[in-house]
Amino acid sequence: MRFLTALFAFSLICFSATNAAELNSREKQIVSAIESTINRAQSEYQSQKLDASVNSLKRAIEQIQVGLKVGSADLFDSLEPQMKRITTIHAMLELEGVSVPPFHRPERPSPKVPEGAAMTEKPAVPGAPPSKESFFATVGFSTHVAPILVGKCGRCHVTGNKGDFNMANYNALMKGSKAGVVIFPGDANGSALIEEIESGAMPPNGSLTPQELITLKTWINTGAKFDGADPNATLTSAVAPAAAPMQEAAVETKAPTGKETVSFAGDIAPLLVGSCKGCHIEAMQARGGLTLDNFARLLRGGDSGAIIVPGNAEESLLVKKLKGLVGDRMPAGGKPAFTDQQIQLVSTWINEGAVLDGASKDQPIEIMSKLAWMSRASSSDVSAKRAENAVANLKFVRPGGEASSVTTPHFYITGTAPKATMELVGKKAEEQMKWAKSIVEAGEGEEYFRGRATIFVMPRRYDYNEFAKMIERRDLPANWNSHWMFDGISAYVAVIATDRDTDEEIGQSLVAPIVSLAVATRGMDVPRWFSEGVGASVAASSGKKIDRNQKKQRDAEIYTAVAAMTDAKQFLDQKLKPEYADRISAAIVDSMMDGSRRSNFNALIRNISDGLAFEPAFQTAFKTTPMAYITTWKKWATGN
Repeated sequence: MRFLTALFAFSLICFSATNAAELNSREKQIVSAIESTINRAQSEYQSQKLDASVNSLKRAIEQIQVGLKVGSADLFDSLEPQMKRITTIHAMLELEGVSVPPFHRPERPSPKVPEGAAMTEKPAVPGAPPSKESFFATVGFSTHVAPILVGKCGRCHVTGNKGDFNMANYNALMKGSKAGVVIFPGDANGSALIEEIESGAMPPNGSLTPQELITLKTWINTGAKFDGADPNATLTSAVAPAAAPMQEAAVETKAPTGKETVSFAGDIAPLLVGSCKGCHIEAMQARGGLTLDNFARLLRGGDSGAIIVPGNAEESLLVKKLKGLVGDRMPAGGKPAFTDQQIQLVSTWINEGAVLDGASKDQPIEIMSKLAWMSRASSSDVSAKRAENAVANLKFVRPGGEASSVTTPHFYITGTAPKATMELVGKKAEEQMKWAKSIVEAGEGEEYFRGRATIFVMPRRYDYNEFAKMIERRDLPANWNSHWMFDGISAYVAVIATDRDTDEEIGQSLVAPIVSLAVATRGMDVPRWFSEGVGASVAASSGKKIDRNQKKQRDAEIYTAVAAMTDAKQFLDQKLKPEYADRISAAIVDSMMDGSRRSNFNALIRNISDGLAFEPAFQTAFKTTPMAYITTWKKWATGN
C-alpha cells in the first residue's frame, strides 16, 4: 500500500500541469468540477475508502463525457492531465483487487468549422451505418439501430423477456427494465445499455462490432429519437427505410359540465387499472397496440382504431369487448370479466360524453385513480392506507420480520432501524416541519400531508438501495442518503440513519424530502421536478452556509448538469439522469424564489393548493409556460 501511495503521488506531480488553452467561462467550470471529483477519488483511495473512490471515479468519467459534448477541442486538451489521472487511479484500484468499470479515452473533437465554411464530408450511403469520422451525424432508429438490436439482442430481449427486460418496441426499450431506465438520451456513456455492452456482459453469445457500438452511441448521444410510424410497433417491423417522424393526431378531451353522474377519475380509472394493468397499462408490449397509460391514449385507441365513441356506448369498441360481442372478451389473461353493473358504469360515462375530470389527459391513469380516491377519503383513512402500504412495502426488504413503528403528529415512522433511532428521526422530522410550513400553509397533524406521511428509516445503505430496487424499481445515485416519493396515495421519505449520526446530520437529511412532499401533496399534478427543486432549494438555505470552494463545486456541478440538457422538453420529459435533473431542478426553483419573482412563486403555491392544475397555475403566476420559463433559464445559465 505504501508503494502504491508513493507511485500515486508521483503520478499526480507529473500530471498536475494544465494545458494553457483558452477556455470560456463554462469550460473552466467544467474543468474545475472534474478536478474536484478526481481529487475526491484520490483522497478516498488514500483513505482506503475504495468503494467510494470507485464511485467518484465513475462520476469523473461521466463529467468528462458530458463536458466534451458541449466543449471545444481546447477543453479536450485542458482535460488531458485529468484523463491521465483517471487512468492512474483506475490502475491503482485494480491493483487493490477492486472491480472498476472500464475507462475508454474519448477522441479529441474536431475544431468547430467557422460559420459559412465549406463542408467536405461525403454524403452518407442510405441504409449504411455512419462512419467513425461522422460520429455526430444523424443516425436513424429504424434504419440503423433497430437492425442491430434485432440481430444481436432479438432472442433474449426482443421476442423474449430475459432478466425482466424486453425491447419488443421503441417504447419498451425506452421504458427499460425493472431495475430502471437503460437509455439516457444525450448520454451514451451513462446509459446502462452501453455499459453492459462495453463490459462484455451483453450480448452473451457474441459481441457488437466497433462500428455497431459507434452507431448505438451516436443515436443515444443525438437524442435517442424515434423516426418510425409507430413507437409501439415491433422492432422487427421497424427494420425498414427510415420514415418521417411520427405526427400523433391531437386528442380532443371534453371537460365535465357538472351534470355527469359518473366520474372518470373516481369510477372508471380504478376499473381500468384493476383489470388492464400488465396488458394495456405499464405493459412491455401493449396488446393490439392499445395503451391505456393515460387518458389521451385511451381516446386514441389501438390498431383497430378508436375504442370509444363519445355519446354512444353501444357503438364503442370498448363496451363491445367488455361484453364479448366482438373477438375475445376483455379483460383477458384469466382476469374476471366486468360485471353488468361495471359495464353499465362504463357505458353511462361514455353516453354522458366520455369527459375527463382528472388533472390532464397526459397524467398517468393509475396516479389519477389514486388521487381521486384520496380526494374522497378522510385524512385518517389516508393515514391508515399509507401505514398499510408501508407494512407491505417493508416486507420486500425485511421478509418475515416484524418491524417497529413510531407515530408522531405528522408522520408514521418504520423501517429496519432500531426503535430508538426511529424515535430520534420522528423528533427531528417534527422539528423540520417549520421549513415545510414556511412554503406551504395547511392544516395541522395528519391533515397537513392529507394523511400522515411515512418515513422509512434504514441504518444500512444496502437496505436503502434494496428498498429502492424492490419498491421503486430503480437504482439510486451513490451519494443519496434520503429521498421522497408520492404516487397519489403513498407519500414517504426513505432515509439512512444510524446511532452514529448526530442530531444535526439526521435533521438536515430530512429537510429536502419533507419540503418536497409538502409541495407534491398539494395538487393533482404537481410535477416531480418542481417539488424536488423546492425541497433542495429550501434545504440549501436551512443548513450551514457553504464556503467559497463548496459554492464553486456546486456551481460547477450545475454547469455539468446543464451541459447534459439538450432543451427544456428533455428535462420536462424526465429524460435526464436523476442527479443531473435534481441539480437543474434546484437551480430553476432558486431562480423562481429569488428577489422579485418570490411573489410569483408564492402565487403558484397558492394556486396549486387551491386545486388548480399545475400548468394553468404556473401560467397564472408567472405569465408564461413552464416550457418557456425553463428555456429562458437555460439560455441565461449557459450564456447563449
